[in-house]
Amino acid sequence: MEGVILGFATIVAVIGVGALVAHLGVVDLGAQQVLSRVAFFVASPALLVTTVAQADVSDVLSRSLVATVAGVAVPAAGYAALAGWRWRRTSGEQVIGALASSYVNAGNLGLPVAAYVLGDAALVAPTLLLQLLVLQPLALAVLDADVRGRRPSVGDVLLRPFTNPLTIGTLVGLLLSVTGWQLPPIVADPVELIGAMAVPGMLLAYGIALRLGPGFGGVVPAAELALTSSLKLAVQPLVAYAVAHHALGLTGHPLLAVVVCSSLPTAQNIFVHATRYDRSTTLARDTILVTTIGAVPIITLVVWLLG
Repeated sequence: MEGVILGFATIVAVIGVGALVAHLGVVDLGAQQVLSRVAFFVASPALLVTTVAQADVSDVLSRSLVATVAGVAVPAAGYAALAGWRWRRTSGEQVIGALASSYVNAGNLGLPVAAYVLGDAALVAPTLLLQLLVLQPLALAVLDADVRGRRPSVGDVLLRPFTNPLTIGTLVGLLLSVTGWQLPPIVADPVELIGAMAVPGMLLAYGIALRLGPGFGGVVPAAELALTSSLKLAVQPLVAYAVAHHALGLTGHPLLAVVVCSSLPTAQNIFVHATRYDRSTTLARDTILVTTIGAVPIITLVVWLLG
């Protein structure tokens, strides 16, 4: 439980600092935009280089990956189908809502939770690599195409991700991991230092937006926020559990790891993507808030039932 408490307390504290400096007038919404852009174009790619380079890529091929993929696919597809029909959301808005419903905080929260609750930080690797190498590049390709006012073609999906800084950072890290190469210190040290500002930058930007942005809910229909939050908090871990236990026969610690990782709240970088592409920013912000609060009792319950 220490890992859960520590991870959530750290996130809340940094978000609180962002809200505080906004409340005191030290920064304005312009600062939130700058922090988000720096996190997106500079810090996050650097963080991805170091994070993926240190991961064991073979972990992504484990059986738990199948359950993780199912846990992501069901809520993401469920949101996209409902939002397109009920609220007539554009493809870019559907992507942000789908990510808010299924893209977990596997980095700055998942790593400490895996280390302290599951006993091995590497257990979050399948989720982390799936999101960085598959989900994020595909989502960014659709968002790029949506900003240009047209539906993504096959070429967009295949080629556009390779022009995105986050995807480039991920691929560089993957190359280093697969080959075993190491960056020379004169390169690695600045990259690591810049990457260290990605998570606090995201969290500070999020805190500023909470204080100075539209009130909770804003123009987002309450039913849509309830949909993304319930898909993330309830449907994703339940689907992951059902597939892992009943279809794959996982039990004990491997089953616990899959369900705990699927129960993590929506990642803060979804808000950064929403801000960067100006798509469903309030929905992303509020889903992160609701799921971050709601994930504490959910993960506690999962550990109590399966631990």
